[in-house]
Formats: sequence, structure tokens, C-alpha cells
Amino acid sequence: MKAAIIRFPGSNCDQDCELVLREQGFQPEYVWHKDASAAGYDLIVLPGGFSYGDYLRCGAIARFSPVMKSVVEQAAKGVLVLGICTGFQILCESGLLPGALVRNRDLRFICEHVRLRVENNANPFLSAASVGSVLNIPIAHGEGNYVCDAATLAQLKAENRILVRYCDKNGNVTPEVNPNGTTENIAGICNAARNVFGLMPHPERACDPLLGSNDGRLIFQSILAALNKAKAA
Repeated sequence: MKAAIIRFPGSNCDQDCELVLREQGFQPEYVWHKDASAAGYDLIVLPGGFSYGDYLRCGAIARFSPVMKSVVEQAAKGVLVLGICTGFQILCESGLLPGALVRNRDLRFICEHVRLRVENNANPFLSAASVGSVLNIPIAHGEGNYVCDAATLAQLKAENRILVRYCDKNGNVTPEVNPNGTTENIAGICNAARNVFGLMPHPERACDPLLGSNDGRLIFQSILAALNKAKAA
């Protein structure tokens, strides 16, 4: 399966994504932000980092990169799109996902391991996980506070589009374990078609026991299994 990793000025998790994707059986390729096309791939990944130095606000400039028009077009065709950290911010800025990511509640950059509870596995990104299971995956962001209006939140909940929430080690979702003030502990959401997934935690940094966790592999394994199933259909 071919995977495009979109590189923006300031991307710093692109090589981590490339390594993990290759280990999981993908054929990853880098696509520069000035390229006109992201077509021809089974998966498009918007990696973490600080696109354009996070000037104005995170993802606000990256959404105008030439390649993003093609990313939006490919998403509309059903191509799987994964946005990690800054990638999530770019997805929201470009309209592929609703809401926005704003400054953390305490106005501090946070870099630590957190727990995520899987809320929904009826999607290509978490099908290998069990609903209610707890994943140990790190975060590293200054603007990970997800916000949206009441109507959007109601729609996300009604359509089961909140895929992961911050929780404790036992799976309890409480205000005390909310690292950044995000609405209802939301750590990641998908679009209505379930082919675009954005999350603030970094699964590519949780794919080796030496880094403290293997749990991030579930996301990449789920994607590969979904693509193989679609190819065989």
C-alpha cells in the first residue's frame, strides 16, 4: 500500500511516520507541500511538527499550501487521511474536520505519555482495537485544546465520530486526566465518511517498547487491514 507523508516547513515527525509505515508494510513516500498533487496513494498522512513555525496559529498557513487542495480532493474520493498533532490542526483549518485546536488550558507546552480510551472501532483507523480499551500514547503540543460549538459537539456524539478520549489507566474519563482543557476529553475525531481521522497524540512515537509503548501500532495495523480488505472486495 502506498502512503504519502506530506512535508511542510517545520514538520519534525515525518521521518518517525516513514519508519513506522515502512515497518508495518506500507510503501511510504514524502510529498512536499509545494507539490500540486497527492493523488495515487492509499493513505495520506499529515505528520506532527510545527508547520510554518506555527505562525498566526497552528495549521493556519499550512492549509493554504498547494498540496492541500489535492488532499481535500482525495479525501472527498474516499482516500484515507490521517492527521497527527499539527496534522489534526491542519485538517480542522482546511475544513476536513470540524472545530479547532486552541492554546492549552494552562498555556504551557505539554510533552508526556497519556492514556486514550477507544470510543469507536467501526472505522478504518481503530478496527484492530476494542471499544473501551486503553492506549498509552504520548502527546507533545501547545495548542491541543479541541473546541467546537454546541451543535457540532452534538453531531459528533450522535454520529459516534469521537474516536478517542483522554482517560486514566483504568479507562475512566474525568476532568483530572484532561491534559489540555479539550472539550469532553476529546483527543481525536473523524469526519462523517470515516475516512479522515485527526488526533493530537502521536501514535508513531508509541511503536517501539524502547519508547515506552507499542500501542500506537494498533492504528497503523488497523489502517493496513482496512485497505487490504477494501482491495480484496
